[in-house]
Amino acid sequence: MFYEIIAARVDLMSTVAPSSHTQTPSTASPTTASPTTASAATTPATAASRRRGLDWRIRFAVLSLIWGFSFLLIKVGTGAYAPFQVTFGRLLFGTAVLAAAMAVRRERLPRGLRTWGHLLVAGFFLNALPFSLFAYAELTIPSTLAGICNATSPLWGMALSLVALSEDRPTRRRVAGLGIGFIGVLTVLGAWQGFSGLDVTGTALALLASLSYPVGWIYVRRTLAGSSFSNLSLTGAQLLLATLQLALVTPLFTTLPTSFPVVPLLAVVALGTLGTGFAMLIQYGLVAEVGPTTATMVTYFVPVIATAAGVTLLDERLAWNTPVGALIVLAGAALTQSRRRRQQEA
Repeated sequence: MFYEIIAARVDLMSTVAPSSHTQTPSTASPTTASPTTASAATTPATAASRRRGLDWRIRFAVLSLIWGFSFLLIKVGTGAYAPFQVTFGRLLFGTAVLAAAMAVRRERLPRGLRTWGHLLVAGFFLNALPFSLFAYAELTIPSTLAGICNATSPLWGMALSLVALSEDRPTRRRVAGLGIGFIGVLTVLGAWQGFSGLDVTGTALALLASLSYPVGWIYVRRTLAGSSFSNLSLTGAQLLLATLQLALVTPLFTTLPTSFPVVPLLAVVALGTLGTGFAMLIQYGLVAEVGPTTATMVTYFVPVIATAAGVTLLDERLAWNTPVGALIVLAGAALTQSRRRRQQEA
């Protein structure tokens, strides 16, 4: 659920990713120093380093839980509100969180019509479109399947980057990862059964949502990489523009709800404040503290948590091929990202 310049999330990401999509300068992790050569006396700096090391792991776990539960929250929200309304609420509350963070840090919105034009496109592909597609998809498919479809973003990203980014060259490992990931998708969908019992439209919407993220990542990488504005400023503006897009679209395709059930409403509020706004702030800190390679590993925990949440809290059925296929998808996604990780660590 984060992208190259942050959002993706996710990821990234990826993305991914989510995904997994930021250009925040990475710093050395405080846990990388070997303790074996330290003196017996613990200095304040060493103690502080250990506290930070524990802290990033906690935040990593919290971020995994937040993004993993996002698909359950979408399912609950769409039980009472139209998908566009759920998406609009998600973006509105997420934007409010980032606006508050910008106010506290005295950040300003970026300037320049060209920058805002690029952010408008980024907001569509990285927020407005995938959020809406996932909301519509979960009208007919389980939240577990939506979470697993989201994990295919790195696979889409690798395939697209080979075409759109000249610096990304295919390797045997990455091509093998793409093939393995495709086999995993077919396993999740039960291809040998003729996709029986599967809602084709809902599944296609979820896969299109996962495809939208890498399209946005590549666009951002080509247009906004190296921008002088901070990631928080760019992301805040991007979410604002995505919110405005939904503010225009939602009244055209939905009617104002006659009632506001509390539980679905709280799900939408949590989806926006936690799953969109607060999660982005957590990811900023993780990338800055432990680097993008470690931070983007959250991508591989999201479908696991989404599946566990859907099965235990929503009583969604889980056939054997769903978790097995998900593991194959994640293995393939990991292989497609192997070269990028080595470059980041260099």
